[in-house]
Amino acid sequence: MKAIIFDMDGVLVDSMSYHAEAWDIVLKTVGVSIDKKIIYELEGANYRQVIDIILRQHGRIPTETEIQELGHKKLVLFEQIERVRPFDGISELLETLKPKYHLAVVSGSNRKTVQKTLNTFFPNTFKVVVDGEETMIGKPSPEPYLRAIERLNISKNHCLVIENAPLGIRSAKSAGLRCIAITTYLSREFLKEADSIVDNHGELGRYLEKEAGREKDKEHTNSNI
Repeated sequence: MKAIIFDMDGVLVDSMSYHAEAWDIVLKTVGVSIDKKIIYELEGANYRQVIDIILRQHGRIPTETEIQELGHKKLVLFEQIERVRPFDGISELLETLKPKYHLAVVSGSNRKTVQKTLNTFFPNTFKVVVDGEETMIGKPSPEPYLRAIERLNISKNHCLVIENAPLGIRSAKSAGLRCIAITTYLSREFLKEADSIVDNHGELGRYLEKEAGREKDKEHTNSNI
């Protein structure tokens, strides 16, 4: 393992309740009411995909103008209401990982939100950042993770993804990557496509430590053959 790629919302920072609230308010301005749970299930998709999926579910095909207007309104509202904070233990975990691995972020959020969040809470931590504006098609397409792999210039076999939502897991797996899921918002039944599932960031840290130990033992064994 040479690189670890993190989703941002729901993995690094506790933010999804603010995204869900902002989407709920904005969509109501065009007569669409949602169960906020759908925003958690669509996490990882970019704003274009969220608007398109939800409006089509309500029998409407959004125009490009409508997508841009709703996306802008959602961003403005999110910035007004958000009180985003890192999950307990994640900053300390990243500090232990940073000297050992190349760290990256692949997020469906817009560039402004991603840059603000990472610069505020995790400055100079990630070698590669792929945001929701970098690819036309976001998660569950493999494209965002393939873009990260290309920029990391590391073989897929040496990369590990940390996700917390179905679309993100599907994106990582369809890109040919191993994926660990964390149950920050959704239960295990939503995350079953992942290779392994952990229940909190402490457990994630222990998993990564064991993974590193297994690799070290394997290297030692191979060197004695």
